[in-house]
Amino acid sequence: MARAPFELAGVRVAPGTRAQIEVPIAKLYTHAPLDIPVEVVHGRQAGPTLLVCSAIHGDEINGVEIVRRLLRSRQINRLRGTLIAVPIVNIFGFVQHSRYLPDRRDLNRCFPGTESGSLGGRIAALFREQIVDHATHIIDLHTGAIHRTNLPQIRAQLDEAGEETRRMADAFGAPVILNAELREGSLRHYAQGRGIPVLTYEAGEALRFDEWAIASGVRGVLRVMRRLGMLAGEQRHRAPPAAEVANGSSWARAPIDGILRPRARLGARVSRGEVLGIVSDPFGNEEGEVLAMADGIVIGASRLPLANEGEALFHIARFDEIDEAESAIETFHSGLEPPPDALY
Repeated sequence: MARAPFELAGVRVAPGTRAQIEVPIAKLYTHAPLDIPVEVVHGRQAGPTLLVCSAIHGDEINGVEIVRRLLRSRQINRLRGTLIAVPIVNIFGFVQHSRYLPDRRDLNRCFPGTESGSLGGRIAALFREQIVDHATHIIDLHTGAIHRTNLPQIRAQLDEAGEETRRMADAFGAPVILNAELREGSLRHYAQGRGIPVLTYEAGEALRFDEWAIASGVRGVLRVMRRLGMLAGEQRHRAPPAAEVANGSSWARAPIDGILRPRARLGARVSRGEVLGIVSDPFGNEEGEVLAMADGIVIGASRLPLANEGEALFHIARFDEIDEAESAIETFHSGLEPPPDALY
């Protein structure tokens, strides 16, 4: 029996074909239309429907490049199931180099949205109805916020989400899985409430391309697709090293106002009480030590040396088996090609 076409936003995509679709979301003050760009790859054979999306926060651009490379991969030409690829969800923020929408709302706190609410609520409702509700599985691509960078990591609520989510997280191959609570209004919160397995991939920083984060993201998405049976050849590909699950995390904060001199690098193992950096005034008359509050691994860090008292500077993940976590990160880094000189 022939597989049925896939329909999205009124466009029918035949089996064995792909189509780029513009989903209207709003208009500018000038009456110029704004659309969410979507590409659908509809395989000839039945399988899962995977949504891969990025830039829900408009300044988190690593995921845009991950989606581009994914769509150019020759492997998806033999796809089973359906891939819905959305490189830019928050068009308003992307154009303005901003995390937020024009009304300063965070789109990833607006789900499930409403057709009669705020701009964020309206866009969330449209994205949910037109795109998200078609998916059986989701990978949501993120980076650190402005002036912060993240070690490549998967975030998922493993205790509540079910075996399929854990299977996807293990397949992705990031060195760390953060067993993270759901945030109300997020895409992950909405999807998991509907029983849709969803991963959040965090890597790199806002408004910057990070080749390690991008290349790792592309490989991770393809690994998940193979694990889901959407791509052939899982047996021929070497399994990624087992990721360690962090059982919690917290931020080390600036003890005083001043300028940060960091000592701990991203991915480093640290011990409780270890000095992660020094904050001092411009003359060096007053200094304060940024101390690790627990044994763990640095999975996020500020990239801006200027710090106000209480500002989050180093994100420390805690592990039951910290030796294994350190080994997983070292193995992850050793398997990466040195990135080319940054272009941006």
